[in-house]
Amino acid sequence: MIPDYQTIMLPLLKTMSDKKTHKLRELIEILSVHFNLTDDERKELLPSGSQAIFDNRVGWAKFYLEKANLLKTEKRGSYHITELGLNFLKSNPKELRTKDLENFKAFKEFKQSITVKNETESSEQENQENEESNKTPEEALEYAYLKLKNDLSRDLLDTIKGCSPEFFEKLVIDMLTKMGYGGSRKDAGKALGKTGDGGIDGIIKEDKLGLDTIYIQAKRWENTVPVREIRDFAGALLSKKARKGIFITTSNFPKSAFDFVESIEHKIILIDGERLTDLMFEFNVGLSTQSIYELKRIDSDYFEE
Repeated sequence: MIPDYQTIMLPLLKTMSDKKTHKLRELIEILSVHFNLTDDERKELLPSGSQAIFDNRVGWAKFYLEKANLLKTEKRGSYHITELGLNFLKSNPKELRTKDLENFKAFKEFKQSITVKNETESSEQENQENEESNKTPEEALEYAYLKLKNDLSRDLLDTIKGCSPEFFEKLVIDMLTKMGYGGSRKDAGKALGKTGDGGIDGIIKEDKLGLDTIYIQAKRWENTVPVREIRDFAGALLSKKARKGIFITTSNFPKSAFDFVESIEHKIILIDGERLTDLMFEFNVGLSTQSIYELKRIDSDYFEE
């Protein structure tokens, strides 16, 4: 189990008690052994996929220890323990949480510097809950975004299911075109929804040059798609001497459907409702941007002398 950043703080400080200068990457390696992390736990990423969760938590543990003046930056990317940090360890602490750091003047001043003036009672309660959270601020931000995305995905899928078959066809065209298929949108619009035979709803170019074609089946369904529908689609591909197909639905597929497409020579991609909304997010189909927040970091290379 990956420890939270507050659990990491004391072992991190104890690791630094050798009075040597350590780089963050070195500390991450030492602490991963200390906590007996598996390879999978070491590789587990934040929701954005931008950084390993454990690496992120070690970074934030170091950050808070620095703000309490228990650690200090010696040079770019290198850190050492302070006299205050050594004296704290002499008290043989059993644990170290962010609430304990408030006993240090430097950390208290840091907290005061980021406190918003004229806080309401509700925001004070929220701040207290955040302090007790085991997530780093960056994790909290990413998981909050993930929750918003999941909630919006459910609403998006419900909206799609309420649309007409003709509009669903338009949605599929827009998405595939934005993904780079179909050549121009005009070509894609002409191709999709025109065959209607043998379990095939349409044909679309694989690229702008039309070097290969992809056969499409698009269904707005509520219930799980029976595997027989996938078999019929595969049979239709065979009759057309086609090699590639995409089956899109607003519902889901049983495991037997995925097993079937893995067992045949033809390449069939199954896109269920969840994958459909993920692709709409990725290629910005049917969605508009409300706000953009940029997460900044200090560019250490810039300050290197």
